[in-house]
Amino acid sequence: PSYWRAKLIIKLITSIAEVINSDQRLHGRLKIIFLPNYTVSQAEKIMPAADLSEQISTAGTEASGTGNMKFALNGALTIGTLDGANIEIREEVGEDNIFIFGMTAEEAEYERLNVSRTPLQICQANPEINEVIESLKNGCFSRGDRNLFMPLVDSLLNQYDPYLLLLDFESYISCQRRVSDAFLDQENWTRMAILNVARMGKFSTD
Repeated sequence: PSYWRAKLIIKLITSIAEVINSDQRLHGRLKIIFLPNYTVSQAEKIMPAADLSEQISTAGTEASGTGNMKFALNGALTIGTLDGANIEIREEVGEDNIFIFGMTAEEAEYERLNVSRTPLQICQANPEINEVIESLKNGCFSRGDRNLFMPLVDSLLNQYDPYLLLLDFESYISCQRRVSDAFLDQENWTRMAILNVARMGKFSTD
């Protein structure tokens, strides 16, 4: 079942790309590319070119591998949860040179046992998140097909979602605003990127 869902997520990525990449207002400003058959040869080109590395697994799931290290070694700043190697990277580069969002592993485990807010309550309280969910439901990214991405919607709105995605999504949106503000200050962003490279020696053997 998880493999089937992964393929549906890939379909969502390519469907969002179809909408955004055909929007003339965004021409030259924003483009979504999904790379099939991702290889080391592609990584050698992508990682040095990246400004931001997204490592967004729910804390406690240990989903991050060495990709986050390779991005940071090449100067990309990290936005991520306190999960896996993100924790060690923060210790090395410093809290001011990484963008951390979301729950800790302990907080996530507590939420699984003691639900403070259901996904539906989060949607009702947060218009931005509700708009995202509605865009998946109303066919915006599926040429009017309202059923195509409903399995993903149902999963996100399931109060027993083990990954607590909508809880972390609130924090992610706020953190992305900090990223945007920081990126506008190119001198400071460059300083942060250089410090990331300089302080990542510990991970070079990975």
